[in-house]
Amino acid sequence: MRSSEAKDHSAAGASPGSHRELPPLPPPPHSAGRAESSSSARLPLPVDDLHLDDLHVIDSDVSAAVGRVLKDHLAERTQRATALDAVFGQDLAERVARFTLDGGKRMRSRFVWWALRACGGGPDRAEAALRVGAALELIQTCALVHDDVMDGARLRRGRLALHADVAAQYAGTVPGGPGARFGEAAAILAGDLALAWADDLVAAVDTAPAAVRDLWSAMRTEMVAGQYLDLHGQATSSYSLPRAIRAACLKSALYSVERPLALGAALAGADAARGEALCSAGRRIGIAFQLRDDLADVFGDPGRTGKPVGGDIRTGKPTYLVALGQARAEATGDRRGLAVLRRSLGRADLSDDGLDEVRAVLTATGARDLVEAKIERLVAQGMRHLRSAPLEPEAGHRLRELLHATAGVSPPAVASPASPAPRGERDRASAPLLLAAGAEGAVR
Repeated sequence: MRSSEAKDHSAAGASPGSHRELPPLPPPPHSAGRAESSSSARLPLPVDDLHLDDLHVIDSDVSAAVGRVLKDHLAERTQRATALDAVFGQDLAERVARFTLDGGKRMRSRFVWWALRACGGGPDRAEAALRVGAALELIQTCALVHDDVMDGARLRRGRLALHADVAAQYAGTVPGGPGARFGEAAAILAGDLALAWADDLVAAVDTAPAAVRDLWSAMRTEMVAGQYLDLHGQATSSYSLPRAIRAACLKSALYSVERPLALGAALAGADAARGEALCSAGRRIGIAFQLRDDLADVFGDPGRTGKPVGGDIRTGKPTYLVALGQARAEATGDRRGLAVLRRSLGRADLSDDGLDEVRAVLTATGARDLVEAKIERLVAQGMRHLRSAPLEPEAGHRLRELLHATAGVSPPAVASPASPAPRGERDRASAPLLLAAGAEGAVR
């Protein structure tokens, strides 16, 4: 194992086969007259020194503020886990904490913050926004750890994925030891633990409006639905354009952009017009974000993505890029291109030369350029929706910058005049199909 790929395995503690006295169970949190479920969610987070009364201090580094909340929360949760059992605490709880703290762009939590600020949320809402943002980072940990198991990906953020890391730690413990299967099972539990800790953070926000809890509940179900559509498409080799956009919407657009924006708006007590504008913009930028990720998986630089390219091709994921390439090849009678895609998609042993062939087909059919163009259109639509609502000027500007960066599109040098979204336009459940109506170019 290369040192650059390995994590610190020294925290493994005693061998799982060794005999030791179990530590006593920790006492339950003091209820102070409250129900146990509520008291266990109350977190001793020392956030006073985050200058919650001066929002501009947090504005200057939102990621650091969220990181502080995460660090305190994870330290407390990891301590509890280790008190339950040292091996559990060291093998799973500490890995979840390291994974969450040591990587990621804090994109989702920044969306919560800047939506709050753009909608006029004040200091009394700052702590709640930071906690909800921290919870989103833990949800992301859950999603990525589980994703890597489902995709069989060994690397994440330039290091061993959690399941591969656990498997490597125990590879030589017992002759013919537990191996990969044990690592995968452990990672499923680690993802579940991250999800539970995320829910604890949201439950601790006693002053959150009911809308926040409703949004949180909806987002969790949407994530699972989107992931299942991905798996279903892989299993059935279904490469439908509308289906690909629907999966992108459920798996990424809602969870990564729209719901975080909606959570920030709800915490700020935003009116319906502001909330709707943010959601409409977020959905479009979120789909653009997923399309950009699809492009990066095939054409990106592993040094920037932190994982090998071609994973979506080798696992046969029904991405919009692949669905569009296949549709274009069919429409133009490109038999060779179709043959390359059909024999390559879902082949775990696809060589680098084989991946180059797929890249050539996706480029020659025009699929790559059409996806780039669609990203640009989605971003433009999203910005029009955003301009349709009265947002706080500075926070609105920061939000627009973040949305452009998320989609991998440079913001215009000079802001265009405000252009309201079409009257009466709404994002209903059928929006993903509307965004994908027909197919690009010759496939329409």
